[in-house]
Amino acid sequence: MRQSSLVVVANRLPIDDSMAPDGACEWRRSPGGLVSALHPLLRHTPATWVGWAGGTGPAPALPDVDGVRMHTVALSADDLRDHYEGFANATLWPLYHDSVEQPEYHRRWWEAYQRVNQRFAEATADVAEPGAVVWVQDYHLQLVPGLLRQLRPDLRIGFFLHVPFPPPELFMQLPRRAELLRGMLGADLVGFQRSQAAHNFAQLVAKVLDVPATDRRIAVDDRVVRIGAFPVSIDTVEMAALATRPDVADRAARLRHDLGSPEQVILSVDRMDYTKGIEQRLKAYSELIADGHVKVRDTVLVQVAVPSRERVGQYQILRERVEREVGRINGEFGRVGEPAIHYLTQPFDRVELAALYRVADVMAVTPLRDGMNLVAKEYVAARVDDTGALLLSEFAGAAAELPQAYLVNPHDLEGLKQGLLAALRAGPDDLGARMRAMRAHLHRHDIRAWARSYLSALDDSGSLLTRLSAAG
Repeated sequence: MRQSSLVVVANRLPIDDSMAPDGACEWRRSPGGLVSALHPLLRHTPATWVGWAGGTGPAPALPDVDGVRMHTVALSADDLRDHYEGFANATLWPLYHDSVEQPEYHRRWWEAYQRVNQRFAEATADVAEPGAVVWVQDYHLQLVPGLLRQLRPDLRIGFFLHVPFPPPELFMQLPRRAELLRGMLGADLVGFQRSQAAHNFAQLVAKVLDVPATDRRIAVDDRVVRIGAFPVSIDTVEMAALATRPDVADRAARLRHDLGSPEQVILSVDRMDYTKGIEQRLKAYSELIADGHVKVRDTVLVQVAVPSRERVGQYQILRERVEREVGRINGEFGRVGEPAIHYLTQPFDRVELAALYRVADVMAVTPLRDGMNLVAKEYVAARVDDTGALLLSEFAGAAAELPQAYLVNPHDLEGLKQGLLAALRAGPDDLGARMRAMRAHLHRHDIRAWARSYLSALDDSGSLLTRLSAAG
């Protein structure tokens, strides 16, 4: 079996569910998210990606994609139900997002989580060459670092959490909290999006495991585990180049025409998730129309809500509520040929997204809680003429890096409405100053800066950092 010196371990493989007629696979790129973050780094770097291919049953053999080997981990129907839909997305996900929805706890789910994490650890141990760097990703696989260290103590193991890490009073609800913390502490470096998350983790480790811990270092047996904040970013140059392509500009012009050539376009691009604040955003917009502050003919809202986790009951209920509210608003305020909200649920490719970013006069990114939100960063990178306004939730990780955005508390309906009005009514000088500052920050803190920061802290030899720099 071929082994790799860099192994990325994530719940999903970063590929489309279907292959081309010639057997080739392509990277699966969605708005924001893990694949968008890691794709620019790995496409020219020899590596192996360990993950689930998306179906149930035996693990399929897949070809390399851009030189990255795809190593599949099999999940059964029971694994999918109890590990992925259960413990990962009905226990950990709501708990880590401020319990916006009530987490559920079932022993069967925990047993499946352990079983699947063991399978991922064993697969990783098989493909990693001696002394390799292994980069484990996100909340689905929090036990993998500890399990992998037992199997392969020679490896340099990193763990990065892309979602928020909750305050102690929430995390303490977990029935198996100590096991999860020990799993993460199998890593040499545990990375978070924000320093507050690292602080929460250190507090919990000290309280639950009774070991010495600071916001930077934790003593575990005879090792020191380092922790810190490494805010993930995007390929700023790639998005800016895409946004300036003539075909993207033409597509943006056609989109604006198809929307009725309104004076202003508000855009939101989300996964269909209860953490994204979609219902609050729709309510705020409808009240602005009802109050006469926004006229449908002059201002339209384009809401992209890509379905996710459709087998999970909470998500089915959310989609029904959102679609009912969109129907109500369009029925009450729209006219023939002039809907108040253009509601789209299909996924968009990168070209179409870039065109939408160029069309949007206001980008409304208002999650109730988000680890980072790369859509906000993609929008800023795409506004190459320094126009446009970013309306951003205070509770998105991106808010700490983009303070020039119009920051709002999405739980405060009046504040959300006022923030949206401020973004719609801002003058070009104010908008330009804000956008230039945000774009300058993203050019300094792009995806490569994130990788350099994290991998230089993880890989003492510096070999991987040298290779990534050469690839970039």
